[in-house]
Amino acid sequence: MDILTDITARRAALAPAAPAFHTVETGETLSYADLDRRSACAAGLLAADGVGHGDRVAILCRNRVEFFELLFACAKLGAILVPLNWRMPASELGSLIADCEPKLIAAGREDHETAYAAVAGYRIPVLDLEADYPRRRDAADPHAGRQAWPGEEPWYLIYTSGTTGRPKGVIQTFRMALVNAINIGQAIGLRGTDATLNFLPLFHTAGINLHTLPVLIAGGLVNILPGFDAGRTLTLIDQGRLDVMLGVPAVYRELTLHPDFETTDLTRLRHWSCGGAPLPDVLVETFARRGVIVCNGFGMTETGPTAFLVDEANALRKIGSVGKAQLLVEARIAGPGDIPLPPGETGEIQFFGPGLTPGYWQRPAETGALFTADGWLRSGDLGRFDEEGYCFVAGRIKEMYISGGENVYPAEVENVLAQHPAIQDAAVAGVPDEKWGEVGCAHIILRDGQEASAETLADWCRERLAGYKVPRHFRFAQDFPRTAAGKVQKHLLPVPETQT
Repeated sequence: MDILTDITARRAALAPAAPAFHTVETGETLSYADLDRRSACAAGLLAADGVGHGDRVAILCRNRVEFFELLFACAKLGAILVPLNWRMPASELGSLIADCEPKLIAAGREDHETAYAAVAGYRIPVLDLEADYPRRRDAADPHAGRQAWPGEEPWYLIYTSGTTGRPKGVIQTFRMALVNAINIGQAIGLRGTDATLNFLPLFHTAGINLHTLPVLIAGGLVNILPGFDAGRTLTLIDQGRLDVMLGVPAVYRELTLHPDFETTDLTRLRHWSCGGAPLPDVLVETFARRGVIVCNGFGMTETGPTAFLVDEANALRKIGSVGKAQLLVEARIAGPGDIPLPPGETGEIQFFGPGLTPGYWQRPAETGALFTADGWLRSGDLGRFDEEGYCFVAGRIKEMYISGGENVYPAEVENVLAQHPAIQDAAVAGVPDEKWGEVGCAHIILRDGQEASAETLADWCRERLAGYKVPRHFRFAQDFPRTAAGKVQKHLLPVPETQT
């Protein structure tokens, strides 16, 4: 895996007329020959603007085909694409711009003003994806590209979502893309005739890699929406136009709440998978009653991302598990001193294999801290293996809290709360307590038209959990601050005024 061939060029040579992209909103279909031609012309455009090997190209946009044209254009040049989070204000984006120092920034219509504000003072040109880009791309001479894409070279940067601190640019290499395609491809039985749906944000690894890049590498079709739309997604499924799909728990929750959920033939989609955050058991059971198995998985931006995915045959028997480590990644549970632990014991999940990031952009100290002395990547997540090798994730190390000397894992408590019929979503965090050191604070989003008191929810937990795990505080909210992957940003949740 030291080199890759030019993916779009090879696909165009193998099946030039095969459809690569279908834009759901407009109906436009782009063949593999068209994708390669547009990407080569986009590379010519970038080169004319002074972009060369190793230079960064920032992009701020919603999901669209042009993103992938520029992604492959950067590969042809050896440049590095930097997707930016359109949910961030210009002031935050400015710090990322300063960190990656792009030659230019491409921006979609919805994000023009933010892009201009973010680069103010940096003398970085803005490439308008509506007005300027199509005209200049089509007028540019196609770039010949490179004979090979070195596996260890950076292809793009994904800035971490910052659940606990300042975002870091995770380097994504060509090798990581290929390893991920193999890992997820064999796990879901990916076929060259498969179609998927691209809707997760493109500044998140899942938006690029699950399952879009693997499907393109396989020669399949990517349907693309600017963002998640439950109604349109269910329509595409009912029409039999999707074969494989990955969503985050919030997506699966929204699908169940849509009025078309009960009438959609969900079995027309062959493989369902979930990542980004823990999938509550109740959602797995809801989909199972409709005849489909949602396979829970786990990975990180730093792992490319696919690491774990439960197999369909055991997903219900091992409900709550993220499955086994996939083909080209090894995993272990480590205790203090990075010593591997036996099945049944909880410790840090650590990874080893060819699909790991080489580190963080211009952060040598943090890159060094990411790996153990023997070369395993620290996930920062707690988990355990059972006797059959299935992994169960307990949550972030920093989220675990100690109440009266006992370890409490918020994911376990959240899973119990999610089973309550009145609860749509729950997030649990530890807060200081004079008597117990720390106690749980449960943040609750109720379903429309449902009611529940703190007392009834505490009783619900007491029936299902040890006393020290029952949250002491309950707060009701309309929504939670979230990352692109749907993870709750717990450091932004309000703290109870009374903690005694």
